[in-house]
Order: sequence, then structure tokens, then C-alpha cells
Amino acid sequence: MDTIYKNCQSCGMPKNKDSKGGGTEADGTKSTMYCSHCYRDGSFTQPKITADEMVVFVNGKLSEMKIPVFMAWFFTRGIRKLERWNR
Repeated sequence: MDTIYKNCQSCGMPKNKDSKGGGTEADGTKSTMYCSHCYRDGSFTQPKITADEMVVFVNGKLSEMKIPVFMAWFFTRGIRKLERWNR
């Protein structure tokens, strides 16, 4: 049985905050691991991005949302430990 993750295992976003309910596999089923921003139709939306680049990308998105810097750090500090980056 697949593990169902509460957070995207690529960017760390809580999957319950994903307006599309999560990413999709190639067969159209919902991904148990990734959000719709990171994973669609069985492929990563940014296949060549590194974990460090993802941290910078997510920090930029959080900054656009006016999230304070210390909160952005808190939200992104675990990205490098997520499944996508440790396979």
C-alpha cells in the first residue's frame, strides 16, 4: 500500500492547501506524494530543478504571498529531506 503524505514530497506544501487536490499520475489518478504544482500527468513540472533551487523557488513564492522571512524559513527548512530529493 502506498504511503499517503500530508505534504508534497517535492516542495513541502501541505497537500490540503492544493486547490486541485494534488498532482496526477499518468493514468489520471491522484498522486499520493506530490502537489499539482510539482507533478502533473506522471511527470514533474520542473524535472531538472535541484533541492536547493526548490528552496529558493518556494521562498520566492512565499515572499510574493507576503509571508514573513522567518516563516518562509520555517516552511522551507525541510525541503532537502523530502522523498523527491532523497531517492
